[in-house]
Amino acid sequence: MTRLDPAPARQDPFRWDARANQAAQSVTALFGRRLFFLPGTHLGAVTWPSPAWRRDPKGVLAGPWHYWWQAHYIDCLVDAGRRELGSGATPAARFNGPGHPSAGRLASRLVTGIRLRNAFTFVNNYYDDMAWLALATHRLDALAGEARRRGRRRNARVRRSLTLQFEAACTDDLNGGAFWSKKRDFKNTPASAPIALHFARTGHPQKARALLDWLDATLFDPDQGLYLDGARLGPAGEVLVERAVYTYNQGPVLGALLEMGGEADLARAAVVVDAVDRLLTVRSATGTETSSGGRVLRCEGPGDGGLFTGILCRYLALAAADGRLPAQTRATAARLVAATAEAFWSGKRTMQAGEAAETYRGAVVFSQHAVKPAGETYPPGAAVELSTQLQAWMVLEAAATLPGNAGN
Repeated sequence: MTRLDPAPARQDPFRWDARANQAAQSVTALFGRRLFFLPGTHLGAVTWPSPAWRRDPKGVLAGPWHYWWQAHYIDCLVDAGRRELGSGATPAARFNGPGHPSAGRLASRLVTGIRLRNAFTFVNNYYDDMAWLALATHRLDALAGEARRRGRRRNARVRRSLTLQFEAACTDDLNGGAFWSKKRDFKNTPASAPIALHFARTGHPQKARALLDWLDATLFDPDQGLYLDGARLGPAGEVLVERAVYTYNQGPVLGALLEMGGEADLARAAVVVDAVDRLLTVRSATGTETSSGGRVLRCEGPGDGGLFTGILCRYLALAAADGRLPAQTRATAARLVAATAEAFWSGKRTMQAGEAAETYRGAVVFSQHAVKPAGETYPPGAAVELSTQLQAWMVLEAAATLPGNAGN
């Protein structure tokens, strides 16, 4: 467990980086702990409060295991680590103060915890889960390289192991794309898009292009300007498309388009940002027409859906900073991220006296939905899910990276 310390006095609480720090402190304090008390490990509990090992060992061992939530936990820690690096990478710059490990060190321990909790392997049955971990460890490796930290050899092994899995997932069935799971009966955007981004970032542009071409041909809906969920073979051998539209699917496609960076890629990225603004937003209770357009990104509830909007914001922030995109597209992406971050921040609640141990005094809880206060979705006494808190943290980290730190 990570102790919650006050934010360093030098930080202005109205700045996005300070707000992201408070989210980082709260999530690591409430959910972060060693795996079975093993030194050098870290893992995020699925819920808070969570079963205690001493009181309920079966509950800890047999409880739900959300591999991909942990991958996004790594990503959030890398975000915090990049801010630490930008502030000099000194103990005083650490998100939780000098008495705690750096965000990068904690992320490295989390990678170890994932491997041990996942039966001593990084391989699991879902290719999208593994893709998120591959993307997170690639970013962690870049952070380690800049900070001149150890662990890069281990990160490279993780990527090699998972890349072999992705190559097996990408077949000619359904004319291309990547399978979602090892059942190999469904190909979809949640697997194909992050795998495409992984290939684009690790020097395999042809493989990334093949996946993007398949997504464009099979799952892009030109009427909406968004990517549909997936496709499977019907009983007569026909291709059946699942037409659901999820926020998070647009994010990694957007990231892969920006990473590839061709003229057509950038044009498609602009279409996606515009479509997200038109079709995947809801009226904000706190926004105004002048400051945020009165709209924020929609959220998709608890459980796995609790991560969706955070993932989209991560890639919208990349679009906001990409000078190759039209100015209007960049402004739209920045507005969506800043407005959604402001809504999460405004709706947070602080732990009440008697609600939690003194250790957690000052911790904040964020809502499942940007347009609802945390007191409504997580009133005192309710179990809080890790996914939703990572989502808000991810959105605040995205806001902290906006050009000019928009909203600061």
